[in-house]
Parts: sequence; structure tokens; C-alpha cells
Amino acid sequence: MAQTIELGLDTFGDITDGPDGKPLHAAQVIRDLVDEAVLADEAGVDFIGVGEHHRADFAVSSPEMVLATIAGRTKRIRLGSAVTVLSSDDPIRVYQRFATLNAASNGRAEVMLGRGSFIESFPLFGFDLNKYEELFNEKLDLYAAVLKQEPVTWQGTTRPPLKNQSVYPRLDAPLTTWIGVGGTPESVMRAVHYGFPMMLAIIGGDPKRFAPYADLYRRSLAELKKPELPVGVHSHGYIAETDAQAREELFADYKRMRDKIGAERGWPPFGKAEFEREIEGGSLYVGSPETVAKKIAGTVKALGAQRFDMKYSAGPLSHAKMMRCIELYGRKVAPLVRELVG
Repeated sequence: MAQTIELGLDTFGDITDGPDGKPLHAAQVIRDLVDEAVLADEAGVDFIGVGEHHRADFAVSSPEMVLATIAGRTKRIRLGSAVTVLSSDDPIRVYQRFATLNAASNGRAEVMLGRGSFIESFPLFGFDLNKYEELFNEKLDLYAAVLKQEPVTWQGTTRPPLKNQSVYPRLDAPLTTWIGVGGTPESVMRAVHYGFPMMLAIIGGDPKRFAPYADLYRRSLAELKKPELPVGVHSHGYIAETDAQAREELFADYKRMRDKIGAERGWPPFGKAEFEREIEGGSLYVGSPETVAKKIAGTVKALGAQRFDMKYSAGPLSHAKMMRCIELYGRKVAPLVRELVG
């Protein structure tokens, strides 16, 4: 596949601090997120992804509602989830919500299906964590069946069976569906089996270590005589006018986010040395437009990726800083990356 590249942005709707240094209400964060997406559209960014969470430090629990609002205020940017936690959702309703978004946005909707990195949705919606794998596998299978646009006959163990059941609305434009992959061969082969594009979530360490998964994906598609499909990368990043400014502005807020999640998972506190290592050789894309563009281009070339999505939000990082980051990403980083990738 020719290495053309799309440049996207992701956010989880992190609860940001206001000008007074205090956390904003989630409602204001959502309104700010919509403004961020409008700016991304104007700046030429290809895609905006909105994550799903069910906890106090993130504002968005219903990405489709936010994306529908964005659709009404934008013209060209593609709109998707980052990710939809399919294990604790209903695959038919996921399809219906995104098929509706696809119609309302004139074919701009995308779905990214995954298991997510948080588990709050399982007790909230009454799902058994002991069936973590079973829930995802069965629901993905049902979603794939519905996406074929034919009457569905399906049976599993996690919900009642379906017999010759039609699902509406029907699509009048393709609904791109990605599988989010954290880095296991099993996840790669799952994307191959269903013929879905693969999004590699790379949140730490040298991104080049994911090259074997990208190679496995392409090789397996070819061996099964399936069409070539895109590989994408999702990683954290932040852009300012200079490298020093970007590092200085991001570190404190990134550390607050990382330490809060780390405390829940038994991780040690995040330090400046680790921060610098991830920028220099890991999966943090932080710096001036030129620095970030070179690093993105290097990852894209190493993995043969067709899409790069940068998570631009970072815990309490302010709306004003994120807006400037989006502007630089769309107007400066994206053209440089395309030039470097060729």
C-alpha cells in the first residue's frame, strides 16, 4: 500500500483547569472540545477522535453525541471514537449510533472498537469482568455481522440469539471501522480476521518495536488474499513554538494525569527523566512543529502507517494551550509530515 498519510487528533475530554487553576465543569470541557474540533477542521486536520470514559477525570461518556455536535459545525474533518468500549456496549446500538452519525455528517463517521484501558463501564452497565475476553470477542463478531447490511442470524453466550433480524438505518456510505490494538499477536489477527483497519495504541517505549505487529498484519492479509488495509498509530503529543517551551508547558500537567492513573495501577511516580526519555526515543511527540513532524514521519515510515493520531489533551492542560497546539499541528506539522513521508 502506498504510504500516503492522514494526520488526526484524539482527545479523551480530559477535565482541564480554567484560568484560575481550578478544574472546569465537565459541561464546559465538552463545549471547549467542540471548539477544538472546529479549529482542527479549519486548520486542515484529517480526523478528530473522542474517547469514551465513565469517571470523574474525563468529561465524555457519550462520544457520539459530541461528534454529532461537531458534525453540525464542521465541513470536512472525519469524526470517530477513540475508542468505543465494545465489551460493555451493545454492538447493534453502536452500529446504529454511528450509522446515524455517518448519515448526518455525509459519510464522515468512523468507529474505533476496543476494550479500553479502564474498567469502570463494566460494573456501571452490569457486565462481568471475568468475561472480559468473551464479551469483546462475541460482540465484535456480532458487530461485524451487522456491518454486512444483511439480515442477521447470530448466536452466542452473552446475549439472546438473533434470527434473520434486519438492523437499521442502512448505510449509504462506508462506515470505516478500526480495531484498536495494544500490542499482542492475537489482537492483530482479530483485525485481520474481520478485515478491519488496525490502530496501534503506542503510549510508551520505542514505537519501532511495533513494526513486527504491522508486518504480521500486512503479511496475514496477503496470505488470506484479503484487500490491503491501513495501519494507524495513536500516541500522546504536544506542540509549541519551540522544543523548550513545549516541554516546559506540558510536563506538570502530563505528570498530574500520569500519576493519578498510575496510583490506581501501582505505577511509580512519573519523573522528569522518564519524560525526557519518552520524548527523545519513546512515544511522546513533544516539541516544535519541525521536531514533532520529523518524529511522526520517522514512526510512519518505520511502521508503514497510513494514519497518525496524536492525543493532544493531557489531564488539566488548558484549553488555550490545546487550541494553540491544534493550530500548529494542522497548519505546520501536517504539511511537514506529508513532505517528509513523500
